[in-house]
Amino acid sequence: MPVLILAEKPTAAKAIAKALGQPKENETDQGVKWYEFTRSGKKHIVVAAVGHLFTLKYKKGTKGYPIFDLEWVPTWSASKFGAFSKRYFDAIAAVAGKADDVIIATDYDTEGEVIGFNILRFMLGREDGKRMKFSTMTEEELQESYDNAAKHINKGQAEAGMTRHYLDYMWGVSLSRALMNAIKTAGRRFRILSTGRVQAPTLHMLVKREHQIKAFKPKPFWQVEAHVKIGKENLKAQYEKDKIWNKDEAEAVLRSVKKKAAVKEIRKRQIMQQAPKPFNTTSFLTEVYRHCGYSPAKAMSIAEALYQAGLISYPRTSSEKLPKDINYRKIIGDMQKQAKYAGSAKKLLAKKELKPNEGSRTDPAHPAIYSTGKAGKLGEHQQRVYDLVARRFLATFGDPAKRETQRIILDIDGHNFSLSGVRTLEPGWTELYGKYAAREEILLPDVKEGDVFAVEGAGMFDKKTQPPARYSQGSVIKEMEERGLGTKATRAQILQILYNRGYVLGNSIEVTDLGMKITDVLEKYASDIVSEKLTRHFEEETESVVAGKANMDEVLNEGKNEITKLCAQLQKKEKIIGKALTDAIIEAQEKQSILGKCPKCGGNAKMFRLWHTHKRFAGCSNYPKCDFSAPLPAQGFIRALEKICDQCKSPMIQVQREGGRPFRMCLDIHCPTKKDWFDKKKLVSVIAREKLQKKEKKAAKGS
Repeated sequence: MPVLILAEKPTAAKAIAKALGQPKENETDQGVKWYEFTRSGKKHIVVAAVGHLFTLKYKKGTKGYPIFDLEWVPTWSASKFGAFSKRYFDAIAAVAGKADDVIIATDYDTEGEVIGFNILRFMLGREDGKRMKFSTMTEEELQESYDNAAKHINKGQAEAGMTRHYLDYMWGVSLSRALMNAIKTAGRRFRILSTGRVQAPTLHMLVKREHQIKAFKPKPFWQVEAHVKIGKENLKAQYEKDKIWNKDEAEAVLRSVKKKAAVKEIRKRQIMQQAPKPFNTTSFLTEVYRHCGYSPAKAMSIAEALYQAGLISYPRTSSEKLPKDINYRKIIGDMQKQAKYAGSAKKLLAKKELKPNEGSRTDPAHPAIYSTGKAGKLGEHQQRVYDLVARRFLATFGDPAKRETQRIILDIDGHNFSLSGVRTLEPGWTELYGKYAAREEILLPDVKEGDVFAVEGAGMFDKKTQPPARYSQGSVIKEMEERGLGTKATRAQILQILYNRGYVLGNSIEVTDLGMKITDVLEKYASDIVSEKLTRHFEEETESVVAGKANMDEVLNEGKNEITKLCAQLQKKEKIIGKALTDAIIEAQEKQSILGKCPKCGGNAKMFRLWHTHKRFAGCSNYPKCDFSAPLPAQGFIRALEKICDQCKSPMIQVQREGGRPFRMCLDIHCPTKKDWFDKKKLVSVIAREKLQKKEKKAAKGS
């Protein structure tokens, strides 16, 4: 009887089989590969799932809300989006029947445990199996994981994962249905809306910042600077008050700046900057966004690919610690074989002791994210993310960096002005981190107290206080973690949902009118839906299930009670809520559809959608008097920029596609700015589509 090893993804199945034996590759009729090998005289079969093969769904015929009557069903049967998983489902069913032992080798976290546990009980008729636990896909660790496989799966982790699935599904489907029912009562406009246990408070957090920005009233202030000649350099010295709130005072200071500046005092301070901590998921996503510009969802997708290739450790972790048993010296030795890291690795290997600068956060399942030292052929985006992880890993072992700050206080006619500088004395870990540790260097000339220099001029500047900054896609993930919203595995996904629903847009996250109105309605009529405290409470309860301190059924019953209460609040005000939401949808759709002024007649260039293909195009509100038309990108959230193109004078728009950086374009397909966008065949196709759009628009107007 064979041993069946269940992997989470096809790439993992191949890596596991290769690490444990000399596998024979097989393929099902549907094109799914599985592997056979013999180890210690026993036949082994390795086959892969493709993420969750089972998902929650409310039972057929369920009406109204709240919805608690749920069941686990095959993902391929739940929706068309899960249809691709059926061939993997069938592959496991075909090879698993005669297995003697089963080893779960999915990712070792709550999601991986749920994936494995559901396959065990629903497909194999088992409640338990052995468990491989690994944090990298290197051959050495996979072999060790197999040799030391646990006799049982982690039931606490599986129950915690199922608890979160039940809570999120019940919360999301019940409250989303409540919103949709409210809209139906108004009967004026249809749009799919959604909310959720983590989604709603996250959006509310962003809306609160938006309200702060809009309510902010700038306050004027003035700054004064003096231009001082020291040797050959002309330096700008700042007045001691960073903000002067009275214009008369600022003008008086400006008038008093004469011809001489005397060095009154020189202040120097040395600071030691410790090496950075190892990456956990949050710090990793934040740094990837800062240095590479990739959204959290895209960054996590790239990290997953690097992990599956055996180049980095498991990227979903709360830990800031690197255990000694991963063998620092061996990993750095392997990195030395890569020319890019050879110099840095050599410096570290010369140390008597390798000790990383660890943080305080831990994770029971996985260490901090680190490079395995292995090399691989990578695409541009993968290489950028891998380089960041590799250099961060090296930098954690570096010596402190020594920096010196210097401040020269100048007396100019009884007023204090200052020159500020900073320089690196000992680079330490910053050399290992490379470009990611770039620090400003402002070198000041050598002077001594009592020196007198010429003042060659002065300036006064009108400024205003600035509103709170919007969250970036990196900083919002960090803020979610600090507030206890979501988990390391779900935060990037939650943020992406907000973009996909059109609730937020831009790299500097701006809440749309629709997102603002929905949140304001929920806060007014059912404030607990947007409560961070309630969401945080259930996150803590779910974590307690992992530790065995809470029972899944008890947590779910508490969740059902809260959902029932929230649904009752929405139902009580259903007509009022429906009207408010519908008004918000109509206003948002009308505003969003206007892309700018028509370049032909000055009317409104609006976004339309073809009824039979659902493709989008821009047309003029004055049709049929004006026949302006232009194709639009088929995917992504489109936003008017209220600007016109310098070349063609057509409106400019911004397009935000899922997981990607937004890009800007004008509406005119023939604009010189697009000369490199199309080859001749594609351009002919675009022109033909333009003609079809005009015909369909004309037909639609006539019907």
